[in-house]
Amino acid sequence: MDFTECYEDTVSSVAAAARSGCRKQLRSLIQRGRSVDCRDNRGWNALHEAAAAGSKECVQEILSAGSASSSRCRHDYVNSLTHEGESACYLAAQRGHLAVVRLLLKAHADLNQLTNDLSSPLYAGVDNGHTEVVKLLVRKGAEVNRIHTASCWTCLHQAVYKGHSDIVRILVNVCNLEAQDDHKISPLFVAAQYGQRECLELLINAGANVNTQADDLATPLLIASQEGHQACVDLLLDHGADPNMACSNDWPQFPIHAAAEFGHVGILRRLIEVTDRTCDRGEGMVSPLYVAIHSDQTSSVELLLNEGYSPDAQDYADPLGFPSPLSMALYHTSTKPCSESIKLLLAAGATLNAEEWTHALATDRTDLLELILDYRWIPRPEAFTKNFSAPHHHGKIVFKLQEMRELICVALGQVDFASCWLSVLLNKGLEPSLLLHPHMLEKADSDVLNYLLEFVNWSTLSLSLKTILDQRRAEKTWDPHTHFDSSPCLSHLSRLKIREILGPDHLMRTNIVQQLPVPSLLQDFLKFKDIQELFYTHPPASPVLNRIEIFRSTHEHRHVL
Repeated sequence: MDFTECYEDTVSSVAAAARSGCRKQLRSLIQRGRSVDCRDNRGWNALHEAAAAGSKECVQEILSAGSASSSRCRHDYVNSLTHEGESACYLAAQRGHLAVVRLLLKAHADLNQLTNDLSSPLYAGVDNGHTEVVKLLVRKGAEVNRIHTASCWTCLHQAVYKGHSDIVRILVNVCNLEAQDDHKISPLFVAAQYGQRECLELLINAGANVNTQADDLATPLLIASQEGHQACVDLLLDHGADPNMACSNDWPQFPIHAAAEFGHVGILRRLIEVTDRTCDRGEGMVSPLYVAIHSDQTSSVELLLNEGYSPDAQDYADPLGFPSPLSMALYHTSTKPCSESIKLLLAAGATLNAEEWTHALATDRTDLLELILDYRWIPRPEAFTKNFSAPHHHGKIVFKLQEMRELICVALGQVDFASCWLSVLLNKGLEPSLLLHPHMLEKADSDVLNYLLEFVNWSTLSLSLKTILDQRRAEKTWDPHTHFDSSPCLSHLSRLKIREILGPDHLMRTNIVQQLPVPSLLQDFLKFKDIQELFYTHPPASPVLNRIEIFRSTHEHRHVL
């Protein structure tokens, strides 16, 4: 229903004249005995209409019409309320009609009368940014710390929220700066949350607490960091806001976590400078890398790693469910192409443990394994028997001994997927003899087993391994290549020797073969490219995430020589 339209059966002619601001017509109607107290279907009378229209002359005329009445009647009329609980003073203040408010106050209007929704003339003036009205009401004694709205905001909360800095400048001198709403949020917190920098500065200069905490322990610095208000973050830090104050009951969350989670790089850079680095790898802490990866904020991940945050962080599996940032990144991209965060973590040297290797090997996809090997170099076999230390090789990070042990253990546990990962590993320089394990020979399918044996001298296998092969042949679970029944040819033995001398890493991953004094036709042979690639034929038993959960609950290391 459009209440701005005049309905002849509900709006009196006096009220209509007051609404139009026509004093002459209004006086004529009153002199002819028309009532000023008739109400429309909103509960509005002529005084409400005149006050809302801002017509000082009509207000004077209406008030004068009741001058013969008793003082009590005049007081009741001035303070009469609409159906919404609005007084004439409220309507005038809401619309910024300063002269009308002043006139009504002289007529003893109640400047603290609350509407049905707990507003007041002062709150209405504040809400709509009417600075002069606010000045008048404050000077006349309006209650400045009263609670308004269902969320318990004060006038100062609302002025800050709306960014009415001139009004805030008035109110900070008379209001409770630490007034709290139903979530224990102060006006300063509101300024930080909504990016009202000028209001924030006024509150700080007036002495408001920059480290106030809401019900959930959030601080103004945390909320400003979350919302991306750089100017407010800088102002808070410059005036003593504590970046190391815990802002959560659940886990040690700091403002740096909020900036990282929402990708506010400028704020994150500022907070990195002032936040205690114990949150990086400290026990019981949570690295901001975790939240950056969880929210897929690549820019935050990149900045944190560039600033020296550890790609391994801390094992914080209890609340988050992930032992490392890389594990979390892998989980979130298990059914999608590898994310940029995974690439950044690998480039920064994130450690690959058994769980990470399970993500790479317990699947019919090879993109993750290939990505890992693009950033890492498989060490030579002597790394397993000597005190081998070579952190970088050919510009790539070399796998640590423990990482290689984890790789072999997981590979032996994921033989069902060997037709996917075996050729990738061997063509990237893994020494195939590391996979000559009883479990591999017992469980691998026929094609996988044949492929692996093509990379070794099958005639020199240990008696125990030969026994396994003989048993599988007898059971007809292995269909060996016919040449496995005879000794390897001289050409095969020669390339095995060349690989031993050069190292499988150099042989398979560099162009060193092209520098050997051999015909070009032999170069592919020396790199084992004559062996037919494997094709994955078995559907996965369950999604990779299910296998990760099984791994977490049942994983045991196999003995690796």
